Amino acid sequence: MGKKQSYIGIAVPSEIINSLSSSSLQSLVESKKPKKQSQCSTLSLSIRLMKNPNPFLWFIILFLVAFLGMTQLYFNLSLQPLTQLFPDHCNQLLLNNNNNIINNNNIINNTKQVNGSFWKQPDSNGYRACLELSSEYRKTSREIARDKERSKYVMVVVSGGMNQQRNQIVDAVVIARILGAALVVPVLQVNIIWGDDSEFSDIFDLENFKRVLADDVKIVSSLPSTLLRTRPAEENQTPFEATPQWIRQHYLGRLRKHNVLLLRGLDSRLSKDLPSDLQKLRCKVAFQALKFAPHILQFGTKIAERMSNKGPYVALHLRMEKDVWIRTGCSPGLSPEYDDMINKERLQRPKLLTAKSNMTSHDRKLAGLCPLNALEVARLLKALGAPKSARIYWAGGQPLGGKDALLPLITEFPYLYNKEDLALPGELKPFANRASFMAAIDYIVCEKSDVFMASHGGNMGHAIQGHRAYAGHKKHITPNKRHMLPYFLNSTLPEIEFNKIVKELHRDSLGQPEFRTSKPGRDVTKYPVPECMCNTVDRESSV
Repeated sequence: MGKKQSYIGIAVPSEIINSLSSSSLQSLVESKKPKKQSQCSTLSLSIRLMKNPNPFLWFIILFLVAFLGMTQLYFNLSLQPLTQLFPDHCNQLLLNNNNNIINNNNIINNTKQVNGSFWKQPDSNGYRACLELSSEYRKTSREIARDKERSKYVMVVVSGGMNQQRNQIVDAVVIARILGAALVVPVLQVNIIWGDDSEFSDIFDLENFKRVLADDVKIVSSLPSTLLRTRPAEENQTPFEATPQWIRQHYLGRLRKHNVLLLRGLDSRLSKDLPSDLQKLRCKVAFQALKFAPHILQFGTKIAERMSNKGPYVALHLRMEKDVWIRTGCSPGLSPEYDDMINKERLQRPKLLTAKSNMTSHDRKLAGLCPLNALEVARLLKALGAPKSARIYWAGGQPLGGKDALLPLITEFPYLYNKEDLALPGELKPFANRASFMAAIDYIVCEKSDVFMASHGGNMGHAIQGHRAYAGHKKHITPNKRHMLPYFLNSTLPEIEFNKIVKELHRDSLGQPEFRTSKPGRDVTKYPVPECMCNTVDRESSV
């Protein structure tokens, strides 16, 4: 992993052979001229007869070999393999037959690997994406479509990383709908950590955003000229779990007075438990309207194809960056020196530590509040049946300790890549200082993977979990950290027993449909069942 690689892995002859389709090989054979078939048939017959030796035939063959040997000596010819005495297409026929055998064996082996238990997708239980809106909501939507002259506008400034911004944009659309106002294209605040000054249209497909939401909320690129000098009513203190009633009560009057309402700090402010139609609107924004800009989608798809062109792959979102260890109050476990470094920075900047600061690092780990490190990720994947040959894409920032921090994972799963490994020379250079672009590439490759797992939740992990559920419940491993870590710390536990326990702990944590309503406060864009998905099996059985 020391050198930068392009594309994937190591060239293997069988994989090269496997890339040739049997249909193309067959067409190659059938394209030969009929008049030469007899010579190939003669050769094939000779080979078959050699498998069933006959003294008379052996005498003829030996006579021919001796005769040809004397001829070669006489004309000073270079002795050729027997098949080269016949037309080249005979050689090709034999080679093709051999290749077909190898190819078929490879197909069988690959099929076994793809159909193995690790790559098996969860049962969706009949759930599919379904946004059936009420007649009242549709009536209001028709009124919005007819109203060409909106006079009230909501402006929003969204902050944080790309996935955090996505969440705020989703809620901004819902708030604009609640207020019956037009939404000005959200402003992406310059990120002070990464210095990314990307605008909405640099990251997302603006035309798709407007078109998909045309019946729900009017989206405008800017304020009309008559309101450009208007001082908006600004609000940056929206409380947590704000309800639609609260939004109307506190914002409608100010919006009517000033015509423009500017909102900041929307992150996780809007209630997770909204009326059904507004929950569906959230899903519509997250999974349909917020598509990445065409140039990002094209590049991300290209990277995903480089991962998938040799079979299924796993995508990991590793949360092993320095700031993650500081904020979580956890120890990276790389060495005493790194642990001391994190503890010192945590003491110098105590505000970075999030919640439950009275717990020790060890206690937090046992409570399942820490990211998994590379060794724990490797043991978990291995216990769940991931083959050593599995190709793994890892997303996220550079881990504390660099590539050395990934060594336990590389040792167990050597085919480990990120976007820098897969990109051709110069492909990522134009986006070196665009953290949002890089995060979008990771999102695309992870969303398209056969199996996805995040080592420690986070906005990206939650968003992809919901996206994969909405797409048909593609396999998503949710590490059961709190229950499995005691077994990780038990060095006397035999590996077979450890694997059995870990598999059992994750039997229901592989991306199966999970109801948002089973626990209060869940985000519908992470758990789209039941509001945003219909159960086709139940419907068919009730007809």
